[in-house]
Amino acid sequence: MEKIILKVWGMECGHCKATVQKALKGTMGVADVSIDLPTGEVAVTFDPTAVGLDKMKEVIKGVGYEVLD
Repeated sequence: MEKIILKVWGMECGHCKATVQKALKGTMGVADVSIDLPTGEVAVTFDPTAVGLDKMKEVIKGVGYEVLD
């Protein structure tokens, strides 16, 4: 397992946080998701053989948020 911190733009409330968390947790290969709403940091623990950064960005974008580089 690996852990990555993504900076996500657009999350402003508990509903936003829950939406991103649910979407990522539903992605094959993602084991855990922790979100710090004030900083916009999303910590994802994942299996790199099952899911990559591009897929995680795609999932986040799919629910209406943007991953900052």
